[in-house]
Order: sequence, then C-alpha cells, then structure tokens
Amino acid sequence: MSFISRTVIRGALAGLAGILLASAVQAQNISGAGATFPYPVYARWALAYQQETGISINYQAIGSGGGIRQIKERTVTFGATDSPLKPEDLEKAGLVQFPMIMGGVVPVVNVAGIKPGQLRLDGPTLARIYLGEIEYWDDQAIKALNPDLPLPHLAIAPVYRSDGSGTNFLFTNYLSKVSPSFVSQVGSSTSVQWPAGIGARGNEGVAAMATRTRGAIGYVESSYAKQNKMTYAILRNADGQWVEPVNEAFQAAASAADWSKAPGYYIILTNQPGAGSWPITGASFILMHREPRDRAASSSALKFFNWAYKNGAHLAEQLDYVPMPRNVVELVERTWANDFVRVDGEALWGGNKQ
Repeated sequence: MSFISRTVIRGALAGLAGILLASAVQAQNISGAGATFPYPVYARWALAYQQETGISINYQAIGSGGGIRQIKERTVTFGATDSPLKPEDLEKAGLVQFPMIMGGVVPVVNVAGIKPGQLRLDGPTLARIYLGEIEYWDDQAIKALNPDLPLPHLAIAPVYRSDGSGTNFLFTNYLSKVSPSFVSQVGSSTSVQWPAGIGARGNEGVAAMATRTRGAIGYVESSYAKQNKMTYAILRNADGQWVEPVNEAFQAAASAADWSKAPGYYIILTNQPGAGSWPITGASFILMHREPRDRAASSSALKFFNWAYKNGAHLAEQLDYVPMPRNVVELVERTWANDFVRVDGEALWGGNKQ
C-alpha cells in the first residue's frame, strides 16, 4: 500500500473517530427549559454534575409556560414546571411527569424601616393588596395585623410576574384558596390578568423591580429573597399560626402529601394544614416524553436527575429548597422503569447500575 493511500485511510479513520466522539458528547449534553422557581438549585446541581462527569446541562429559565410549550414541541430533552399537568393532559401530550424539588414562594416588601420578618400578612389581606383594594401601607387591614409596627402613609406598588410561570401559579392558587373575591376576579393559573400593579419577568425581574421601587410588594422563590437579602413578610397559615419562610416550614407543608395516591404526581401544596406549614409551598416538576426521539439524551437526563436525588440534597438545602423524601424518589424510579416506552425490550431507565 502506498504512503498516500495509508495517509488517506488514517485521515479518514481519524475523521470518523472524531465524528463518533462528537456524536457521543452531543448525545450526553442535556437541554431543558422552564420554571424559574427551581433555577438556582438546578444551576448549582448542573455545575457540580459537570465537574464530576463532564456532562453539561443546558437549562433555560423561561417560566413554566415556556417549559411546557418547549417539551411539547420537542425542542428540549426535558421541560420543568411548577404548575403540574393533570393526568389527562399528560396522557394527551404523551408525557411523563415527576417531582424534582420543593420550596416556597415568599412575599417581599420595600418599605423603609421594616426589617425582614417584621411585617405580618394574612392571605385575605394579601389578596386585597393584589386586587388593588388596599392602596396604602397604613391601611387599617394591615395595621390590625401589625399594631406595633410603624407603617407609613405610602402607596403600595404590587409587583407581579408578567410571564407565564409556576411561581404565578403557586401564588394565585394560594390566594384563590383564601379569597373568594380573588378566585372570582383573577383565578389561579400560570398567567393571569392582574387588576393592579407592575409587571416584571422572572423571579429575578420581580426581585429587581421590588428592590428599586419604593413601597413595593412582590413574590419570589425563597432562594431569591435569601440571596438578595430582601425584606420578607411572615404569613398566617391555615392553622392560624404565624410562620417564617424557612426549610422546616416548607417541609411541614409537604409532610402530609401522599404522592403514591396521586396519578402523575399531581399534588398542590398551597395552604396545607399544620401549625408549622408555610402556606405558599410547592413542588417543581420535570416533564419528559414517554417515547423520546433522542433516547441517548433522555437516558442521560435521567442519570442526572438520579444523581441529583442521591447527591444534591445538601446543595438544595443550602439554597432553602426541600429535597424529595426517599420514599418519593423510589416511587419516581419505578415510574422511570415502567412508564417510558421500551424499544426492542430495552427500558430507558435501567436502574442505578446503568
């Protein structure tokens, strides 16, 4: 064989090896989009997982509505939503849904002289603020809840999520449960028509708007409130107790949830009973196609989620999220093994040994 022929063959083989390697790496790079509520913990998990495995997770926090849309359009490996799809909607779209993490939504305020945890609000009063019925911070309804707190005659500027989001869903779901006026005028959804206030996109947008607007009140995922050192309000829960937005309160709200009896894991954790329960608690969910087109990417995604369940609890707790209990993780793993379509008898998820 001539030198030229050998060179050509070696070059072709090297090129083929490069293509195969690139294909393998590309198959393992996982794309996701959706809820902003869990974004801080997903970002922390993704960084740790990439450092450990070399596999990257490209997650875009575009809101739950966008995540649902993109997974239905098959433009991402997985979608993420804080507003779980009902079992009939999952069946229609050919999707598998499972909970990944839990946390809380927190009211935050920007009123001079008020420190974190000093302001007390209950659900009906919070609903009246967002309905535009309570316009000043020294309104009698707020003063009655805070008799010892000096409240200024300052206009209230409600800040709301302008994009379709699970944070919107959790907040409006809670207000709908505690206020007949709110449920009739606004309702509960990822996207609603707000009668008053200022719109901002994403948790980060609401946090920024509330921080720079005098007299503002907003609602953000607890991690944003903590990381940005925002002034949060405490809430009166379903048992009439005043509670702070801390991990123990989120765990208390989630403790009574029976995931085993919830088809598609469809559970809403707002306004749960219990003396220590935070009333605006929710889970964030992952959506994947029952019959994925890119099985390699979907299999890699499940390996990442399994790693997060097993190794990400301490990272989640550092950011004030509540990891899923072990019994729920075992339920989810059975869902992975049973609910994804098999190809030539091979399951998408082969267990922890794969």
